[in-house]
Amino acid sequence: MAHLDISSYLTPNCRTHLVGIGGVSMAPLAEVLHGMGMTITGSDVRESGTVAHLRSLGIEVHIGHSAENLGDAQLVIRTAAAHDDNPEISGARARGIPVFERAQAWGEIMKHYKNALCVSGTHGKTTTTSMCTHIIMAADMDPTVMIGGTLPLLGAGHRVGHGETIILESCEYCNSFLSFFPTIAVILNVDADHLDFFKDLEDVEHSFRAFADLVPEDTGLIIANRDDENTMTTLKGETRPLRTFGLSEGDVHADNLSYDHGLPTFDIICQDKTVATVKLQIPGEHNVRNALAAAAACLSLGVPAQAVERGLRAFRGAGRRFEKKGTINGADVYDDYAHHPSEVQALLSMAMGLGYRRVICAFQPHTYSRTKALFDEFVQVLSQPDVTLLAEIFAAREDNDLGISSKDLCQHIPGSEYFPTLKALTARLRELAQPGDLILTVGAGDIYTVGENLVKSE
Repeated sequence: MAHLDISSYLTPNCRTHLVGIGGVSMAPLAEVLHGMGMTITGSDVRESGTVAHLRSLGIEVHIGHSAENLGDAQLVIRTAAAHDDNPEISGARARGIPVFERAQAWGEIMKHYKNALCVSGTHGKTTTTSMCTHIIMAADMDPTVMIGGTLPLLGAGHRVGHGETIILESCEYCNSFLSFFPTIAVILNVDADHLDFFKDLEDVEHSFRAFADLVPEDTGLIIANRDDENTMTTLKGETRPLRTFGLSEGDVHADNLSYDHGLPTFDIICQDKTVATVKLQIPGEHNVRNALAAAAACLSLGVPAQAVERGLRAFRGAGRRFEKKGTINGADVYDDYAHHPSEVQALLSMAMGLGYRRVICAFQPHTYSRTKALFDEFVQVLSQPDVTLLAEIFAAREDNDLGISSKDLCQHIPGSEYFPTLKALTARLRELAQPGDLILTVGAGDIYTVGENLVKSE
């Protein structure tokens, strides 16, 4: 149905069914469309707090997928996880009901906002989008927000506001972000990832350039990481307005950077003037860059420097981003979503500088294709912790046609141990944990449950 224009359907009273309505970007979409006066129904695979919230708004949600759930729907919007063989997708097409992607719906919605701040990048999107949210909330701008994780400030991963600004985490996978209409496009970094979809790094760069080119030529702005070579290569020859950020260079950069127990304090310099002094409540050099990106984006919207300062100082992380779970046997347990070698490297570099006796990393690779494509990089980065434990690969959306296992990584990482089940991995961490240890559960799958189960035993 790509030839159809979704805008003609996003009208009051249009009966719209969302497949996968409980997802992190689908639930806020349902809420926004409901607020526009549309009649919303949906389906999801399981009950959740999100599903309960949607029902409290008067939205009918079915558990399980069936063509019967469509009812008298005039439009279907699907999550990326709902494939063509989903009974609701195939049922809709059999009945001639148009099916659109969630990104197309979000793209149409953002046309109605004066400011559409879209945060992209291979790494750091959730944290930076969350920082932008903190800043713009501190400025009382009442934004609408969609984040790919939970932000404690919101108690959720989304917010439906009434202001002129919408903030969206913008994912490159399947070129979803190319359906958006950013007025400000943030590019944090560009790296080879999602190689089950992209052919290579050049293909990834091509998509990010296409995303940057969505910005209006006269009134829009691109915010780009000067420190990231691939980003600058991607934007070479770009004629749209461009503002850079970087650790020590760029239109927006840091000065007087210091660390106290891993927590950075720094001045934010914007166009050669000190505009704010910030002490972050989250550690790591990579988060200094994320903060600079958020500051650059928000300052370009005319946000007062005081709001930038207040927002960043109040930010204490998003869910699954170096999130403390508790302690076991005197060891601190943290969970992190890192699943690409560059992300794991940033996490470990930060963690190993915090002064713990040992860093114990329990890593669950995410997708067979990523593990295969970046095998050598994973071996290199996972050889750094004092102890490395490997869970089996989290399949996500894939079948193991490559015949790869975490066992293969284990054979190349000195001293590492492999565990076929999370239960066995949890038991081993319980044996290892000692006072002065930092235990990291790392990955984009369900390894976070390991940390939760560990601290339950305390």
